[in-house]
Amino acid sequence: MKKLVENEDYYLENGKYVFTEKYLKERGYCCKSGCRHCPYGFKRKNFLSILDIIENNDTNKNPNK
Repeated sequence: MKKLVENEDYYLENGKYVFTEKYLKERGYCCKSGCRHCPYGFKRKNFLSILDIIENNDTNKNPNK
């Protein structure tokens, strides 16, 4: 397994890993998780990812966000 390289395969955003389109293409398949940079055209519909739930909970705890 290839070691991931920050800012090439992923970057960190608010402490969360965001995979790049380059990495997702190299991986070779769509995981259907609604990745931000999905090169396969998958779009999330009618469901929340774990990150969405966490972000919403954080926002609810801090209404100034």
